[in-house]
Amino acid sequence: MRSHTCGELRITDTGKEVTLCGWVQRSRDLGGMTFVDLRDRYGITQLAFNMETHAALSEQAHGLGREFVISATGQVIERSSKNKKNPTGEIEILVQELKVLNKSVTPPFTIEEETDGGDDLRMKYRYLDIRRNSVRKNLELRHKMAIETRNYLNEFNFIEVETPVLIKSTPEGARDFLVPSRMNAGQFYALPQSPQTFKQLLMIAGLDRYFQIVKCFRDEDLRADRQPEFTQIDCEMSFVTRDDVLETFEGLARHLFKAVKGIDNITFDRMDYADAMKYYGSDKPDTRFGMRFVELNELAQNKGFKVFDDAELVVGINAPGCAEYTRKQLDALTEWVKRPQIGATGLVYVKCNADGSFKSSIDKFFNPEQLKTWADAMDAKPGDLLLILAGKTNPTRKAMGELRLEMGKRLELRDPNTFSCLWVVDFPLLEWDEESQRFYAMHHPFTSPLQEDFELLATDPGKVRANAYDMVINGVEIGGGSIRIFDKDQQARMFEVLGFTAEEAKAQFGFLMDAFQYGAPPHGGVAFGFDRWCSLFGGSESIRDYIAFPKNNSGRDVMIDSPSPVDMKQLEELGLALKVKSEK
Repeated sequence: MRSHTCGELRITDTGKEVTLCGWVQRSRDLGGMTFVDLRDRYGITQLAFNMETHAALSEQAHGLGREFVISATGQVIERSSKNKKNPTGEIEILVQELKVLNKSVTPPFTIEEETDGGDDLRMKYRYLDIRRNSVRKNLELRHKMAIETRNYLNEFNFIEVETPVLIKSTPEGARDFLVPSRMNAGQFYALPQSPQTFKQLLMIAGLDRYFQIVKCFRDEDLRADRQPEFTQIDCEMSFVTRDDVLETFEGLARHLFKAVKGIDNITFDRMDYADAMKYYGSDKPDTRFGMRFVELNELAQNKGFKVFDDAELVVGINAPGCAEYTRKQLDALTEWVKRPQIGATGLVYVKCNADGSFKSSIDKFFNPEQLKTWADAMDAKPGDLLLILAGKTNPTRKAMGELRLEMGKRLELRDPNTFSCLWVVDFPLLEWDEESQRFYAMHHPFTSPLQEDFELLATDPGKVRANAYDMVINGVEIGGGSIRIFDKDQQARMFEVLGFTAEEAKAQFGFLMDAFQYGAPPHGGVAFGFDRWCSLFGGSESIRDYIAFPKNNSGRDVMIDSPSPVDMKQLEELGLALKVKSEK
């Protein structure tokens, strides 16, 4: 129906007769001439209607409303008033034939970059929102990243295998979405949180290198970087060490940066989990800027200031150039760290004044010489501001980590066009849950301990480190993985440490334990959050911007009104309506 798209014609096409199809973006009546901007996925081209030579066509053009679908045939001519911001802005189409293919009611919001539609409205009419250039470009970015991921992994002999969507529910990890079985009354499938056990089985099957760009599902509370259904780049490799895995997927990251962003100087650091928590208060540190934590216990305690003396940890950061903060600004920062989501009980500050003097919020407890030792320990210079928190170790580190990120934001140190990449390694294998009084796997039950820590499983499980790793870019966990347990006895020992009885382990994971008997190779892998990677490359904090039809923060699709009630007959077929009927 069309000879060209609305984004490809240039001044070199002048004189050609063309046919374009698309949606009416806007129209302008300038007396003797009417101009219509025609939009499709590829761009916008201006259509021109001459009242003197084509009066009937001009009248037809006057009747075009926003988002009408039309076909226009005419000659490419040079524009007298050129638009240098538009790739097609040097030409226009002098229309000789116009067809209205479909009319449109007035859209609920303007389909332009500066739209007047709020988030909820645009999500309700997402198919209209996708017509906007910025949203379409997000989906094009996602497409390109998927293609380039497949290209890279194919070059390294990975094979893409689809794994089941209806699987067995397990109690570990986040909550499963459950699907009732009609043919097996009273029993349920689960939607996969990850293809973890299947990709391990594929290694036992001898496929050697597997990947899948796969939908996964978790029934958890949502935020900007979470959705109930999300996409992973899921990978597994046989006969590999941790270094083999990290090098392979550093290569994938470099390939994506080069192919998608045009960046070819990406390097990866490695950081122990313990150092990440000690110096950044996070297992996903943003290393685009400094402000590393400095522990001040030896310098600040036993000086008569009870807040410090009673604390497990006294820790500070140096905010460069912030000594000029006013009392009002410092009070506001103190209130910021005392918010429930941050959790600090207060904030101590020390100003390193330009004249070499010091001014703090605790001057009556510490003299200038003592404050100078803090400044020296924190490598502070005149004009800098020391910010200090104290309390129990883990909550204080977490609060300081949030304060560090906030100061990095205020000082514009978190440049979205700068990329700092690292692997965080040597995570704890297990974490203790006070409520249930048992250990849980920090990653999942199939993660191998570091070989040198294996004996600690029997004596001090909390100190065992995992042969696990997370890829972190700009403070975002892009993905993670581990070297897996591949020995049946070691896997049984892990289940025992996690509180499984032999019967429970057999019931939930017997298929995997059985498979280990048939020559399981050493293997390991990684899974990347594809949606997160897209949002990182696109410069957005929300993964919803890169999903065609996302859910809102309540897990609802407001466009199709889902989830929704179902017919009672469907529930009866599934055996779920029996209780309802008996109560009636």
